[in-house]
Amino acid sequence: MGAVELHARASRDFEARLAATRKLLVRAAADFAPLKQASSLGAEDVVITHLINELELDIPVFVLETGALHPETLELLERTETTSRAPVEVWRPVQESVVRFVGREGRDAMYRSVALRKECCAIRKLEPLARALEGQRAWITGLRREQSAARAEVPAIDTSEARAKVNPLADWTWGDVWHYIAVNGVDYNPLHDQFYPSIGCAPCTRAISLGEDFRAGRWWWEDESAKECGLHVKKEEKVAA
Repeated sequence: MGAVELHARASRDFEARLAATRKLLVRAAADFAPLKQASSLGAEDVVITHLINELELDIPVFVLETGALHPETLELLERTETTSRAPVEVWRPVQESVVRFVGREGRDAMYRSVALRKECCAIRKLEPLARALEGQRAWITGLRREQSAARAEVPAIDTSEARAKVNPLADWTWGDVWHYIAVNGVDYNPLHDQFYPSIGCAPCTRAISLGEDFRAGRWWWEDESAKECGLHVKKEEKVAA
């Protein structure tokens, strides 16, 4: 059974949520320009990209191509570049930094300590993210409150930092996401059909089993409290960590 058949279950107020999401995206394009959508090419992000294209909004989409993504993700990226009305930007890490890190610590460094894993994330994700967002007033993400305890209070628009973060699917359920994909025939990562609800770099992502937490397949060898790469961790939280 594929992800659509398994998960596509619209909530009772789905149409109201969808209308609010469309309204929010239109507002963001008008009030927060310039802004971009950050896409991991996961289920939430392909829904947002589809909506941006449907609404013909002037919002570019960017993908962090870390050099460690699954082949399925890279293939979806190629298809998205071909079919998206909105421009699709691909940002990669500084190759010299990757080579130095791997040469010093080895390809499996992320499994040895949280510190090394976070250093890898910083090189492959955070530094390219900073370049991708340079000059932007805001960015759009696929964060949902349902994804994890750490994201349970995610607002639709977060203005707590200098650069606003727009989360148009904040109150969507996983069933809502897949209902939208099913109804609109949205192209999605086939890893979702293999029980990968959350998809990141290949070494740090695995399929989950029945009953496991939504993000259990991300950095599964670490304590639950450590399971963020830093993309969505606020500055004060980074200092506290």
